[in-house]
Amino acid sequence: MSRRIVLSLTAAVVVIGGTGAFVLARAGEPSLSLAHSTARYAAPDGERDGSLTFTTDVTSSSGVKDVKVLAWPAKSSFAERGLTTKDMAAVESADCEPLGEDTVRCTYKAVVTRADAEVSPRGVWHLAVQVSAKDGTTKLETRAADFTVA
Repeated sequence: MSRRIVLSLTAAVVVIGGTGAFVLARAGEPSLSLAHSTARYAAPDGERDGSLTFTTDVTSSSGVKDVKVLAWPAKSSFAERGLTTKDMAAVESADCEPLGEDTVRCTYKAVVTRADAEVSPRGVWHLAVQVSAKDGTTKLETRAADFTVA
């Protein structure tokens, strides 16, 4: 074989081997993602309480350990300083049900009483979501969905 062919083959093996190693390395990385996040707010009406319902699909290659949800007004200190994982430490968790091999559908429901609604700031609210995977990975999405309090 000519020297040029041997060098070309060697270069091709190195490129293909490097690509394969990259693919294997990426396959080993944990993934954590949210999709199809929605919020639905219903104000109290007469004697009937209102509600806030948030739903999201969470995918994690290692499995989902916990999903915490926090509703916060757009005009608040969180908007000024930013929301952190410390802020999410004591908030309520969503209920999650399996949706696929690596995916769960999580739903958070809260009752909104007339008293709650009367003291809540009017306008746009955001829902923050902190997802913790079984491998220790966490992801904080500070504006996973929005709703309006009229």
